[in-house]
Formats: sequence, structure tokens, C-alpha cells
Amino acid sequence: MATYVNPDSARTDDAGTIQREVSPDQQAVEQRLVDNVIASFAACEDPRLHELMVSLVKHLHSFIREVRLTEEEWGTAIDFLTRAGHITDDVRQEFILLSDTLGASMQTINVNNQAYQGATEATVFGPFFVENAPRIDLGDDMAFGAPGEPCWVEGTVTDTDGSPLAGARIEVWEADEDGLYDVQYDAGKRAGRAHLFSAADGGYRFWGLTPTPYPIPSDGPVGKMLDVVGRSPLRAAHLHFMVSHEGTRTLVTHIFPEGDPIGRKDTVFGVKDSLIKRFERQPAGKPTPDGRVVDGTWSRVRFDIVLAPTGV
Repeated sequence: MATYVNPDSARTDDAGTIQREVSPDQQAVEQRLVDNVIASFAACEDPRLHELMVSLVKHLHSFIREVRLTEEEWGTAIDFLTRAGHITDDVRQEFILLSDTLGASMQTINVNNQAYQGATEATVFGPFFVENAPRIDLGDDMAFGAPGEPCWVEGTVTDTDGSPLAGARIEVWEADEDGLYDVQYDAGKRAGRAHLFSAADGGYRFWGLTPTPYPIPSDGPVGKMLDVVGRSPLRAAHLHFMVSHEGTRTLVTHIFPEGDPIGRKDTVFGVKDSLIKRFERQPAGKPTPDGRVVDGTWSRVRFDIVLAPTGV
């Protein structure tokens, strides 16, 4: 349980946390409420739901009591959540942005995708995945006309024993050079996203765009929150992957260009060292792997994907 102190005799501990003394009688009043709320879930028949609700109440009340939350601050929080709900629609998911920027999304990913025998690390899903992206064949272009520098992406999909996984479904999506996803232009537009399947040897390849940094949508309550606490809305440059195959744990991840100035300052905390890859810029006129004629520079990157088995 947190230590509570009298608001009139606040002090700061060695960690910089403000401590405010609260009388034993007041502590008893507050603890009685916590106990009563927890007891209200006694008839819940779902053990997991009961566990979640009890833990939620304990932590929520602990936070309120520790910081001595004011009614004005509580009202501000309710207003913030209300505005997040109002701006959310079929394309814009403000609550995912909130979860991402507080590190909750990344921590949930960490908890549910524990390291296993060299399997590729997972990272945040993000708010811009769209079901039923167009299918492309190996070597095709997933940009579909989205502006940006062309990038040749290739690699293999294997299990943790190194065996190739044929027919793995690979979903890919990314922002264009202006930092926007297709759905931010038009809810029905499809560009900069596709799905394809790995070959018999586990190999895959496609054309995309060289990733560039971009800000998360910052015109809503989450953007305002970042501004008032002095944080940037910028995401590190990245290319999204979601890879699935029978008998393996579905992988949701990104790859990040080496040398990106945003890097670890990524506003959703999604960058992991193992996911930083070398996107090698190629000069104009250099032959491409598949003979495509590119007007200007292009880049190439290799990303070998290792899928963990289900249940680990």
C-alpha cells in the first residue's frame, strides 16, 4: 500500500515523489471504500474477470490516494476521455494512440510475446492496420502509387529450428513520404499496404517505400497531452509486418532504418535493437534485383523473420 501524508505537511522523498501525510482515520475511510468495491465483485462467476476487476480497483484507488487526486483533476480526466471517444471513428482510434503513447500497448506486447529461441521480437500494432488489404505476388509493389522512394524488401520466414515456412501470410503496411497512411486521405483508399505469401523455400520479396519519420495524429486530446507534457508526437521511421502461419505465434512487428534521428525517442516506445535494419540506399541507375527501372535513388533491406511456436 502507498504511504500517505497530510497535505499541509507535504515533503519530497529521495526519489522526488511528493509524500503527503493522511491521518489514520482518513486512511481507514479510504480503505473501507476500496474493500467495499472489491467485495462488490464477489458474485462474478468468471475467475479471470474477477481477478482483473479486483486488481484494477486496487491500482486505480491506490493511484487516486497516492497523488491525492483533486475533483478538478478528476473532471479533467473525464473530459479528456470523453473527447477521445468523440474523435474516434472507423479510421481514427484515439484510445489506441493513448495506449501507445503511455507505453501500455508496448508493455502488453512484451507480456504476451516473451522471448523464445531467437524468434523475431514483436512491437506495437498501431492504429492504421486495415483488413482485406490487396494481395500481391512475390516481387510486386505494395505502394500502389503512394509517394516515396522505392525500397526493395526481401527475406525469409522460418521457425525457430530454421525450417522454412512456406505459405506464411505476410501483411505489410506503411506511411508515404508525407507521413500519411492511405486511410488518412480517404477511408476507402488502398495504397502502401498489401498481403503476400512466402514461397516454398520460405522466401519473400516485394517493393515498398523507404520509411520516413512522421507524427502520430496530434490534433486530438492525445496530441494535446503530448504537447503539455513536453513530448514529441514523432514516430521513428518504420515498416509494419504481421506474419502468420499454422502452428506458430502470429507476429506483429516493425523494422526501423538504422541511423534514424528519432530512434529511441519514438513516441510509442516501439523501437527494439533487433528490429533496427540497414536500409541501403542505391544510386540512380543501379540495376534492381528484379530488373525494374527506377527513376532516381532506391533502397534495399533484408528482414529474416523467425516465428515462435504457438503456446509459448
